Amino acid sequence: MTSGCPWHRRVWRSVVCGMALVVAASVHAAESRPNILLLFADDWGRYASCYAPLDGPGGMNDVVRTPHFDAVAREGVIFRRAHVSAPSCTPCRSALLTGQHFWRTGTGSILRGAVWDATLPSFPPLLEQAGYHLGYAHKVWGPGSPANAPFERRHAVATPGGRINQFSQHATRLVEKGRGIQEAKAEILAEARDTFREFLANRPDEAPFFFWFGPTNVHRPWVKGSGTRLWGIDPDDLQGRLPPHLPDVPEVRQDVADYLGEIAAWDATIGTILAELDAAGLRDDTLVVISGDHGPPGFPHGKCNLYGFGTGVCLSITGPGVRGGRVVDDLTSLTDLAPTFLEAAGLPVPAVMTGRTLWPVLGAEASGLVDPTRSQVFTGRERHVDMARADFKPYPQRAIRTSTHALIVNFRPDRWPLGDPYRLAGPSEPTERELETETFVTLPDEDAGPAKAWLVRARHGDPWRAHFEWVYGKRPRHELYDLVKDPHETTNVAGDPAYADVLADLEDRLMDELERTGDPRLVDDGRFYETPPMAAPAPPGARARRPAEAR
Repeated sequence: MTSGCPWHRRVWRSVVCGMALVVAASVHAAESRPNILLLFADDWGRYASCYAPLDGPGGMNDVVRTPHFDAVAREGVIFRRAHVSAPSCTPCRSALLTGQHFWRTGTGSILRGAVWDATLPSFPPLLEQAGYHLGYAHKVWGPGSPANAPFERRHAVATPGGRINQFSQHATRLVEKGRGIQEAKAEILAEARDTFREFLANRPDEAPFFFWFGPTNVHRPWVKGSGTRLWGIDPDDLQGRLPPHLPDVPEVRQDVADYLGEIAAWDATIGTILAELDAAGLRDDTLVVISGDHGPPGFPHGKCNLYGFGTGVCLSITGPGVRGGRVVDDLTSLTDLAPTFLEAAGLPVPAVMTGRTLWPVLGAEASGLVDPTRSQVFTGRERHVDMARADFKPYPQRAIRTSTHALIVNFRPDRWPLGDPYRLAGPSEPTERELETETFVTLPDEDAGPAKAWLVRARHGDPWRAHFEWVYGKRPRHELYDLVKDPHETTNVAGDPAYADVLADLEDRLMDELERTGDPRLVDDGRFYETPPMAAPAPPGARARRPAEAR
């Protein structure tokens, strides 16, 4: 563990005690424990058609099509208010694997340049010590070193079938070579089936398994127009249904339709994997958990933002011990999955885990708010792209979210939240092609894509000048949103005297949690995150990719 973490000694004592308990618990009979299948998507966000009737009409969930996720979710528990610890790939996954707030994972709390801290207890090795057969395909943890920690190379499926990643690109190529659309999709999905089939074939007799299936779709890039061509999603159906932070113009609607097409591909993959689970006769013995690592990429207020559009995710859990057919409103963090998996296996939960087991909720009979103590969830971020700002510094944020309000604290409001607006004030403004394909060219904490390109190029005229400043401009220290009146978080009421008590209460609760859990951001003015290696370029090629001009 990095010595700069002020809670190092407390964590180490807890790890030692927790590991001793795990060894004692590993004698539990494998027959009494469920298999665990985690289907985990990149950049999925909270978009599935089963949420449409829960949220009410008029949103993007009216247009997305996820029949396979919907079917399995309705068999189990659908979580309406699930959030990630951090809306960035590596920090989110560090938090999920360790069951801790992302800020307790050392260099795992950043993206580029992250190094896995093997001293932190995480659920995969604990399950393996207890007799579980482990496996993964595609992405678990990363970018970072070692890749896909804490799984080891021996846990990887030998022939993972990589075309499921960048689904639209591969399907489009097959169609261009003469395949029919359905034939092309089926060919790629068969690789996902074979991946899971290979894992099951290598499972020791009677051993329970844990399998992490994590293809990199729904991550960008995707083929422009593929949502319509491959999945029949009409961009015009999105008119009037986009959240306010997305310009409701044809170019953005097309980009969103393509994003929903990637979700449709992910949903078809879910159906393929679950069909193979059924064919193996293992569905009744398997806990099926389906989610993703944060909100939509390359769209304002999505990935790398602490608004609900960035941190909210789909989550369903189905299987042995789960009382199904329920919709749960409890505020839930993906850090809760690690203790939930360990408890499912009959193992004790290490004391350092800040996540809370979901079994009291999963085993209950009630719908709606099941556990009144699940009244808040905490999120945050530090650094995504290392060269997003000219001095390689992070953009530190922490947030608390309740059923009625969201408070975001921006610790360095003088910095650009989505990265420096490189080349936007000089003679060499990025071209449309650069903005659509090169994330690092400007505002580098937002992925490149058509939506970003359109808004950057439209920023000189009304009404988009103000819209551009709203989503990409500097932000105040406090952002407070009334989620009942303003579910899309468009109006900051932090300065409204009518909300003074709410602001004070939420900030107290947020700071109490940061202090209780030893957040390095509160120590020495955040020195841990403001100095190398946490504030430094990595990998070595990062400096060469940094644009020469900054505003």
